[in-house]
Amino acid sequence: MRTSKLVDGKQRRAAYLRGHSGETLALLAMMMKGYRPLARRFSASGGEIDLILRRGDTIAFVEVKARATLDVARTAIDAKKRARFSRAVRAWMGRNPRYGTLTLRADAVFVAPRAWPRHLPDAFAIEGL
Repeated sequence: MRTSKLVDGKQRRAAYLRGHSGETLALLAMMMKGYRPLARRFSASGGEIDLILRRGDTIAFVEVKARATLDVARTAIDAKKRARFSRAVRAWMGRNPRYGTLTLRADAVFVAPRAWPRHLPDAFAIEGL
């Protein structure tokens, strides 16, 4: 019993570190494309936004998926995740109304080992906006 809890804890920690390093790599790639960070790991209303970036008149709310391959990463954003993500976007906008006149977009960045991150602009609709 004790060993399985240790293994689960180690697996969770490894997944957390993979996700965190994937987000950092995604942020660097997006900054190279001219995006500037507004927030990282914003959490509210039961959802989380990995990166909130601005480029010109566009605010990109970014979901980062780090997986073993880019194809697996692309399939990792399901309806439940999109709903939680959208709730967090609405909460962020409620706290930052000055950005309400800008273009708002839900982007995705897919990260896999030995591959440059892939950015998918307007990956899915933000529900309720």
